[in-house]
Amino acid sequence: MRNTKDLKEWLSIAKSDLDSSSYLTHMKPFPTAIICYHSQQCVEKLLKGFLALNGRPVPKTHNLLMLHKSCCRLDEEFSLILEQCVQLNGYATNIRYPYFEALIMAIQHAQKVMGFYNEKLNKLNIHEIVID
Repeated sequence: MRNTKDLKEWLSIAKSDLDSSSYLTHMKPFPTAIICYHSQQCVEKLLKGFLALNGRPVPKTHNLLMLHKSCCRLDEEFSLILEQCVQLNGYATNIRYPYFEALIMAIQHAQKVMGFYNEKLNKLNIHEIVID
């Protein structure tokens, strides 16, 4: 049985993280570490939401690669977002490159995963949850 209640909560927080990343790009100087962190957090919550949806335990980890692997076991299409998970993985604990390009790429990676997630929900006929 699908756990859409927990999924909705995870998606709400993920959307908030992505919105925060985008909003913070208007600050000067750019808070690069914070933007990259929120982008990573967005993807982390999306992956955890998918595990919750499928009744799997949600591990207390920030490791996107571990979460990604768990999601791939449930649905091999998650392999399509491996690169984004690899690129964002380190941002939960540190930022590697304190440059403008890093924050733009982090947001783009999170947006791509969010788009993938929307498509996945449509394929699963989960229409009661809408991500703006």
